[in-house]
Amino acid sequence: MDSHYDQVMKARAGADPSATRLYFAYSTILDRAAFEEWRSQHSYDFFELPEGRLAEAVDVDLVYDFPSRWWGGRVAGLTDSAGQKVYGRLFEIRGQDWPIIQHKEGFVTSMCVERPVRVRVDGQELEATAFVTNPRRTSADGPVSTRFVDALVRGAQAAGLPAAYVERLKRGE
Repeated sequence: MDSHYDQVMKARAGADPSATRLYFAYSTILDRAAFEEWRSQHSYDFFELPEGRLAEAVDVDLVYDFPSRWWGGRVAGLTDSAGQKVYGRLFEIRGQDWPIIQHKEGFVTSMCVERPVRVRVDGQELEATAFVTNPRRTSADGPVSTRFVDALVRGAQAAGLPAAYVERLKRGE
């Protein structure tokens, strides 16, 4: 358990249990095995990530803009880009579980910030929350992390994202 557990549990206790949030996940959280390992390491075994629905965020693109020591290179966030799209899964997260998602995504450590994204899912357009690199921490220094790209690809495949999109991820685009 890390030092953020108590902070997350306090936020959970203060959250509205009847509220829900739409969460657009496009990154390594889609790798279920890796997520379950992270969840166990941080003592969140009681939390189950729901199945989610295949979705695409519109007018955004991936950008490798965060140098990560843990990943050994830059990892991906989102940037505004008219006409582009990023595939992922849309999850409905209970308000009391949102702090766990914030912890996983790096919000608790100020690596990431929340931002709204427009997503298309099941023929409708909705607004959801995604996590992107904190603008104060963006950088193009160093190589893209191959370990991160491998995890991104595993997650995309496990999540059933379109094959052409998975191929794009494999190229680090």
